Amino acid sequence: MVLAVQILVAFMTEALLIALSIVAARRLKGHAKLPMQWQLDGRVTWMAPKRFALAFTPVLTVFVLAAIVALSLIVKPRSGQEWMMIPVTLFVGFTAVSVHAFHLWMMKKHLKA
Repeated sequence: MVLAVQILVAFMTEALLIALSIVAARRLKGHAKLPMQWQLDGRVTWMAPKRFALAFTPVLTVFVLAAIVALSLIVKPRSGQEWMMIPVTLFVGFTAVSVHAFHLWMMKKHLKA
C-alpha cells in the first residue's frame, strides 16, 4: 500500500512538473535561451537552450523520486514506520514543484524586464 502511494505521488509530481514546463514553453515561444541561474542582485549568470531549461527539473526529479522509491524497497524501515515514506515522498514532490514554479516565475520576470 505504501509503495502504491509513493508511486502515485511520483507520477502526479512528474505530471505537474511537465504541465508547468509545457505551459511555460508556450508562453516563452520567442526565446531560444532561458535563464538558469541568477546572482543575488538579479543578474543572470548563465542561460541554457529552452528545451534543456524546461526539462531540467522534471528530469532531475524523476531520478530523485525513483531513488526514494527504490530505497524504500531496498532498505526496510523499522516495524511500524513504513508509513513515514509517504510524507517523505510528498515533501520531495512538493519541493520539486515549488522550486520549478519559482524558477519559471524568475524566467518570466527576467525576460519581461
